[in-house]
Parts: sequence; C-alpha cells; structure tokens
Amino acid sequence: MKASWPKDARSRLMLTLQLAVILPAAVLVILSARHLEEIHRDRSVEAAMQLDFRQALAIYEKQLNYKANDLINEIRDQFPAPGLPCIVTLDKILTSHPYIAHLILFEPHQGLILRSQPYRLKNDSGFRDENEHWERMTEPWLKLEYEGMIKKLAKLEETSTPFQFEYEWVPHGDKHLYEPVALFLKRGDDNDDPAIAGIVFDGEYLRDQFFPQALNAVMSRNIAEKTTEKDAVLMVRPKGDSTPIAYCNGWDGGEAEAELPMEGAFPGLVLGMKLRGTTVAAISRRFMHTSILTLGGLSFLLAGGIFLTYRNVSKEMALARLKSDFVSNVSHELRTPLSLIRLYAETLELGRLTSPDKRQEYYAIIRKESERLTALINNILDFSRIEAGRKEYDFRETDLCELVRNTLESYRYQIEQHGFTLEERIGEVPPLRIDREAIARSLVNLVNNALKYSYDRKYIGVNLYGQNGTVKLEVIDHGIGIALQEQEKIFEKFYRVGDPLVHNTKGSGLGLSLVQHIARAHGGRVQVESTPGAGSKFTIILPVADSQNGGKAASA
Repeated sequence: MKASWPKDARSRLMLTLQLAVILPAAVLVILSARHLEEIHRDRSVEAAMQLDFRQALAIYEKQLNYKANDLINEIRDQFPAPGLPCIVTLDKILTSHPYIAHLILFEPHQGLILRSQPYRLKNDSGFRDENEHWERMTEPWLKLEYEGMIKKLAKLEETSTPFQFEYEWVPHGDKHLYEPVALFLKRGDDNDDPAIAGIVFDGEYLRDQFFPQALNAVMSRNIAEKTTEKDAVLMVRPKGDSTPIAYCNGWDGGEAEAELPMEGAFPGLVLGMKLRGTTVAAISRRFMHTSILTLGGLSFLLAGGIFLTYRNVSKEMALARLKSDFVSNVSHELRTPLSLIRLYAETLELGRLTSPDKRQEYYAIIRKESERLTALINNILDFSRIEAGRKEYDFRETDLCELVRNTLESYRYQIEQHGFTLEERIGEVPPLRIDREAIARSLVNLVNNALKYSYDRKYIGVNLYGQNGTVKLEVIDHGIGIALQEQEKIFEKFYRVGDPLVHNTKGSGLGLSLVQHIARAHGGRVQVESTPGAGSKFTIILPVADSQNGGKAASA
C-alpha cells in the first residue's frame, strides 16, 4: 500500500514535528550512548553519578545501631534485679565493660542507684563532673516520668529492641561530651513495681574509639560488597553543629553531600557522607563540560528542526490555552443564568409571592435569562458549525429596521437592569436579503460586549442608516476601549484583550469572531473605532447590492 502525505493540518503538524525532532534526537541518542560507554570505564565517576547517598546512609545507620545494641544486650543480661545486692554487681559490670561510663537503677521505693567507673572517679576530675551531672538530673527526671516511662518500656519489651534511648551533653572539664543512655525495664522476683535500668555509654569512648572504628568497618564492608563508592567517607556530628565529633579514615573536611538524622541508639546525632577529594557538584560540572562539547554540534541539527516547528507549535499551544480559558469562561456564563432561573423558579414554586405583579416580574426574569442562555448556547453551536464547515445561512428579504427594534426591545430589560442608558437612532434603509437570526445575534453580541466592558459611564447607542450603497449598523459604548495594536486581534476566536479589567470579566471569546463571520457571509465586514478609556464603536457594514441578489440558503 502506497503511503500518502496526511491531508489533515494537525496530522501534518505532528508528522513535521516528528521528522524535525526525532531524527536529530536519534543521532543524539547514538552519540550519547558512546559517550556513556567512556564514562562507564571510570568506576569512580560512574559510581559518583549513580550513588544514592540517602539509601546508603540508612543502611549505615542500621549497622551502627546493631553494633550498639549488641554491646547493650551483653550488659542487660548481667544487670541485677531490684532488691538484690545491686552495687557490687553494678561495679563488676563497670569493671568488665570500660566503654560504659555509668549505670542507673531506679525504683520509687528505693530511689536512685547511680554507679560510675570507680577508677575514673578517683583520677579524673572531668569524669567527676559527669557523675555529678547524672546524679543531679536523673532522679528528679525519673520520679516525674516514672509512670509514663514504665508503660512505654513495657510496650518496647514486646519488640526486638526493648530500649528507649535518650542522650545528654554532659560537662567534662571545660567541654561537653555526648553520652546516650539506653533505658529498659528490670523486674524482680516479687510483685513490687519494676525498676528502670539505664546504661550510659562513655562519651570519650564513643568519640575516640566506637565511632571511628565502626565507621571504618561499615565503609570497608560495603566497599568489599561493592554497595558503595570507594572514595566515599562518613562522619558523625551533633544536630545544630557542623563540626564532626568523629569520622572515618580519609575525611578531608568540608560539608557532607548528604545527611541523615540518626535514630535508635544515637539520637541527637547526624550521619553525613561525602566523596573524598571532590564533590558531586564538581563531578557534575566536569560531566557537563564534556557533555556540552559532545552535544554542542548536535544542537545545530536540533535548531533546524525546532525552527521548522516553532511557529506551528506555538500557535497550537496558544490555541490550547485559549480553549482552556474558553471552557472556564463558558462554564461561568452558563452557571449565571441557570442559577437565576432556578432561584426564581423555586421561589414561584414554593408560592412565596402573593403579588401578581411580583410574580409577573419573576416570570419575565426567567424568560429573559432563558433567552440569554439560549443566545450563549447558539453562539457555541454556531461556532461549532463554523469550525466544522457546516454553518448555513438562510437569506430572506427582511426589514432591518424592524429587526433591530425587536431585538433591542427583547434585550431592553437586561440593559436597564444593568443601569445603562439606551439611545436608538434607526433611519430608513431598504429591505435586505439577510439571515434574520444571524444579524440579530450579531447585534446582541455587540450590545452584550458593551454591557460587560462599560463600568463608570453606562451608555449604549445603536444607529442604523444607509450610506454610499451600504447599510451600517453601529453599536457605541463609553467603556474601557481597546488599544490600537489589539483592534485587529479581537476578532480572532478565543482572543481576549490583555487589559486586567477584561480578564476580570467572564466571557467566551467567541462573540466578535461570530460577528465578523456573519458579516463576511453577508458580503460585508465589521470595523472598530476605539480609544482606551473613551469607549468603542463597532460597525457592521452590509452592501445593499449584494444583499438583493439570491435568496437561497448559503453555506459558510
């Protein structure tokens, strides 16, 4: 089957777009693939571009928590129950586990038992500062929170991690150390209230041994498993302070590329990660420089295709936006008369009006709003027929003077309701062969525009007269006017003037387009004279000679 060039304008546009863009893009894909192969040979660049830092940090944090929980579980099993010789047992635990600074046991009847590393209490004044801090703050805190904490710890016992972690920045000489505490329940053999036990990590041990060793081990393990970048490095810092308290080998300063607030065993700390000796931004810049050189030549190919489709695509996009505005505005225009019709009809239906004159007024309003709704729907239907090439006009010999008077009379109520003054000057003109409904709709559209875009000076003038073998129908207002550069555009479908006052007024954007189409179908034209702020005059000019020829229906 022989292929043929599409006849539909939209299909031709899309095919042109495909040929202009897809072909150069195919060349771009091929060359980019070869460029990516070069990048793939360098594992560090490839990994740096593909590494998801946050996902890696979440894995590292879990591994650090596992290590801390193993140390705590080892001591938890040795912890004495309430009522037993606690002090001796606690001191033995401290002696055999030097990474623990303090042990806590609190029971409401016995009070607080706090034991610290004995040898450090004797020889380290900074450690004594720690001991005094924990003694001073722990007992009042546990007394106040005992009931709630017992319930929380009891729930945690049912999980795989039965600890509640808290932390303190404790004084140690002239500085402060980060010391987390793991709290858990310790029950006795009798039915007494359970005790709250606590294990406090030594701050210096965490800073100097645990974190550096754990971070190095985590990185080594993940590099061996090829789940992270060999040049990545980790650090741990406090929340609210960018200075690390510990880091793995190779940390060269600077800020982390990605960070994750730690939970579990080390609340109050942030785990950070970066690349050693470089940054992701630097890698991105190098990649961009290479890519720009590679793709620069291809830009000329794409520019040609873009130039071919720019105007058509721009028009399609603008039309799509205008159609979207059209749907919104028409919806508003439809809702207004429908709401009024429903309101007055419900009032009449409920029998709330006793005055016959008032009822007659409501009937008149319903009829007028129905006519307004019909006019709007007819505009939309006419536009649809015009777009489809199916609009037909039925030309009949018509007294245009009578048609104008009747149209204005049916519209007079709405004009007066808006507070406008209507001035008519209808002269004698010869009968014309016209489509009565189309000309009447043109007049209504022009009057409706005058109503919408006149604010302070509410005046509408309608003139009908003959001149030089033509009949002229004028609609004059004292509204906001139209700028000279937009006077030709206002007859385009969906077009609305850029004045903010216009956009605050709802409309379909079809009225003037239909007026122009109707005038041209009658062999005439529409012209506009307008000055911003002084008003506008729209004139429908119909030729007398052309209108007197023919009498059959004409297709648009």
